[in-house]
Amino acid sequence: MNIGEAAVASGVTAKMIRYYESIDLIKETKRSDAGYRKYGEKELHTLRFIKRARTLGFSLEQIRELLSLWQDSARASSDVKAIAQAHVTDLDRRILELTEMRDTLSNLAHACAGDHRPDCPILHGLSSAADGACHKRDASH
Repeated sequence: MNIGEAAVASGVTAKMIRYYESIDLIKETKRSDAGYRKYGEKELHTLRFIKRARTLGFSLEQIRELLSLWQDSARASSDVKAIAQAHVTDLDRRILELTEMRDTLSNLAHACAGDHRPDCPILHGLSSAADGACHKRDASH
């Protein structure tokens, strides 16, 4: 199948397939006499693997490692588990950060009357945080 058909079958856009080839995440496929890329079931399976890993938030470098392990029948599952656990730890950290951001913004929005007056707790909160960052940076120099 050609790249357009492979894109539809795998759920990965043709542009991303070309990109993955350009960064050697996937091998460049054989080409037809007319120069078109040709994809088979093996390539589709790899593209679906990448798509699923991206959906789970793995970085391209992590996916490169996972692909290498997936293609290595002598791999130790502990190597795969270590990558997954490290990713879960990173996701937990990011969730905590996002939760803190949401809570801060929610509190600031709740404190704002949202009327015609210029006083705005949201802008004041952003300004105070910016001033605090400047003071921390100045104190460290």
